[in-house]
Amino acid sequence: MTKMRVLVVEDSLTVRRRLCEVLGSDPEIEIVGEAEDGKRGVELCKELRPDVMTMDMHLPIMSGLTATEYIMAHFPTPILIVSASTNRGDLFKTYDALAAGAVDVLEKPLGDETDAAWERKFLSTVKLVSRIKVITHPRARLATYGGPRNMAPAKSGRLAIQPNIRVIAIGASTGGPSAIVDVLRGIPAGEPVSILVVLHIDEPFGTAFAEWLDDQTPHRVVYARGGEPIGTVGVLMAPPGRHLIVRDGLLQLTHDPERHSCRPSIDVLFESLAHDCGKGVSACLLTGMGRDGAKGLLDIRNAGGFTVAQDEATSIVYGMPREAAILDAADRILPLGEIGAAMSAVVGRRR
Repeated sequence: MTKMRVLVVEDSLTVRRRLCEVLGSDPEIEIVGEAEDGKRGVELCKELRPDVMTMDMHLPIMSGLTATEYIMAHFPTPILIVSASTNRGDLFKTYDALAAGAVDVLEKPLGDETDAAWERKFLSTVKLVSRIKVITHPRARLATYGGPRNMAPAKSGRLAIQPNIRVIAIGASTGGPSAIVDVLRGIPAGEPVSILVVLHIDEPFGTAFAEWLDDQTPHRVVYARGGEPIGTVGVLMAPPGRHLIVRDGLLQLTHDPERHSCRPSIDVLFESLAHDCGKGVSACLLTGMGRDGAKGLLDIRNAGGFTVAQDEATSIVYGMPREAAILDAADRILPLGEIGAAMSAVVGRRR
């Protein structure tokens, strides 16, 4: 049996030993290399070509973000960020790394040797990330992230505004940070609609994502607080650990049970929009694992709304969009670069 080849990049000897110990306990995994700084991590990745690598963000000589950007630009490799950094600046670097092509992020172990749940999650996440077919992220594209929020809005060729579309809804999971940026950059700022976003990202890493997204796009982005009326201009995100729904024209946050092991769940938002807003919704389902959002997208389409699913070629993980395509939930299946303009264009016409 061919073993999964893993490269571990971590400057703390204690943490690195713990990661290697857990990985080495799995008979399906082979640790092919270890690096204590980002520069050496890049060198070993180029030399060994592992199936997957774990990457810390705080590294000497070359940071985890810089190493991730270089690797994804020159020899793309599935990367799992393993980090303990939860302050605003460090979280922004983690989001930048995800936007640059890292697949997922996981908290570092807490040092409790009996933490079997963390070990199981770590092993399962490494195996899952190793199966992702990552793509090259050229330096020219990487340079577009981190730009000022007041950039010129994208042109969409809109017709005269019609009052039927009240909400644009976006759902994403693995690969979602960069995909959401692309979609929002394709929607001109100031559209007279609410833009609602659900992204699967665990705490504590989701706490500052709305602030980061606010810096990347021409839109004002905040976490929903509940009580905002539909029609509030700007981007409102579901906060980590809370479902976002629409009821009687108002946004609400709930602690209802997880759906598809997710809270927030895309299906929960989409289903509420189908029920409350019907044909006044334009929704898209982007890259991600599993099937969350597919059934809700179908509900929106059946209610008369406009629906889009990302295509396979541009999806980091063709899971959720694939489920939507199987259900015939999408009016259109589009490459990522065309979705924002399509979502905006439908605001300006009656279907």
